[in-house]
Amino acid sequence: MLERKSHYRGLIALQLVPGLGLQRARILLQQLRAEDASELFRCSIRELTKTDGIGENVAGNLVRFNEWQKVDRILLQTQKAGARFIAFDDEHYPELLRHIYDPPLILWLRGSSEALTAPGIGVVGTRRPGRYGLSQTVEWVKNLVSSNVSVNSGLAYGVDTAAHRETLDAGGKTVAVLGSGINVIYPARNSGLAKRITEQGGALITEYPPNTPPDAVNFPGRNRIVSGMSHGILVVESGIKGGSMITARYALDQNREVFVVPHPLGYAGGEGCNYLIRTGQGKLVQTPDDIFDELSIGPADVIKSTQLHPGEAWKKLDLSPGQTEICKALNVDKLHIDVLCEKLNLPGYKVLPEMLELEMRGVVRQSAGKYFELV
Repeated sequence: MLERKSHYRGLIALQLVPGLGLQRARILLQQLRAEDASELFRCSIRELTKTDGIGENVAGNLVRFNEWQKVDRILLQTQKAGARFIAFDDEHYPELLRHIYDPPLILWLRGSSEALTAPGIGVVGTRRPGRYGLSQTVEWVKNLVSSNVSVNSGLAYGVDTAAHRETLDAGGKTVAVLGSGINVIYPARNSGLAKRITEQGGALITEYPPNTPPDAVNFPGRNRIVSGMSHGILVVESGIKGGSMITARYALDQNREVFVVPHPLGYAGGEGCNYLIRTGQGKLVQTPDDIFDELSIGPADVIKSTQLHPGEAWKKLDLSPGQTEICKALNVDKLHIDVLCEKLNLPGYKVLPEMLELEMRGVVRQSAGKYFELV
């Protein structure tokens, strides 16, 4: 336990190092094989600059870091808030979130950590939905809960609030991602709802330290977590601009499915939904099966992870070294494209062309939810 506290302390400190950022910090931890993040602060500038993307200025900032009192205040504030930590290498860190480009190094949590690992859909929409948007939120959430799917959202007014509340009323599990500190519920009128979420087996999470105010700059980051931890997102009602559209763009960047409820022509509140459908960025959905047909989640309450016994046709083909490595990675089980890139330690733009050629040669196939498997 003391070792984990030291690790959490180091992760918090890394977020305070000027110029470092989440992606570089994660690369440092991986390439230097640091199981305790505090170890990085004992490295020399020479050791640090051997890591990809770490220059002398950033390395110097890390070596000279001296804000440990601030780190310890954050630890104390976390304890007072009744929260705990989930680090990106912890068991209950959301698996899909772990594989986005810039996953949080550490999350503050209140409630059940089990809720973070349940298969889920992000339900998002405007803060000022009309009657149609609210009724659609209720109906879709009922269907998701009845199929044992968790609902993830952002605790904002409107669609978010309705999604969380309906999930709880239907006996389901929901995760609220905050754009503020774990002890700063925003909007304040949702404090009672936040309490219900934690009491009924759900969770509140945030990447921001306790006492962080709900500043506008925090909410795009909050949205990337909602989409990043979800198998897909459902946009219930949105104008052409706003947080829901930002979440949809994050979802697309993260290789998540975007599902969209259509709206009547001429209704300004639904223009964003219709735009996503018209431009091919989202799939029009009318029934729950429209979602479950695309994803490896559904009524079974688990991700479909049955062990596959793929053919060995690829071994008889003249493949490039990169294609061979892909087949070896897929030889045990099907993998989401993000997980596959992580295993290969390669960016998506290098892996996807190889995948396309393998598909054309009949070696691999893409299944629902951007999972790939050997034929």
